[in-house]
Amino acid sequence: QVQLLESGGGPVQAGDSLRLSCAASGITFALYGMAWFRRAPGKELEFVAAISESGDITHYAGSVKGRFTISRDNAKNTVYLQMAGLKPEDTAVYSCGATLSTGSYYDRSSMYTYWGQGTQVTISS
Repeated sequence: QVQLLESGGGPVQAGDSLRLSCAASGITFALYGMAWFRRAPGKELEFVAAISESGDITHYAGSVKGRFTISRDNAKNTVYLQMAGLKPEDTAVYSCGATLSTGSYYDRSSMYTYWGQGTQVTISS
């Protein structure tokens, strides 16, 4: 069956860096666009970053642009989120999603078919 497994979360201090990983199985990974979303306590699911199937196109939410970098390794069936300059407001559960859809709606969670369980990232000031 399809599985997306996130890892790399944890408690860090403001200003620190962290790299999240999302390992996929059960899908032909190279055919899927991938994205990271996050949900902060008491808030709605928020788009963070997306990457195309080949990795040549990336998109970022304005709140993370310049601080976060999404990348993928199709040989390892893994997508990454490198986070730098972390702020307390980045505290959330981060989840990865996979989609076969292409186009302009990469920031909509409804476009993603498969989801991981998420990994908690907590930033203290």
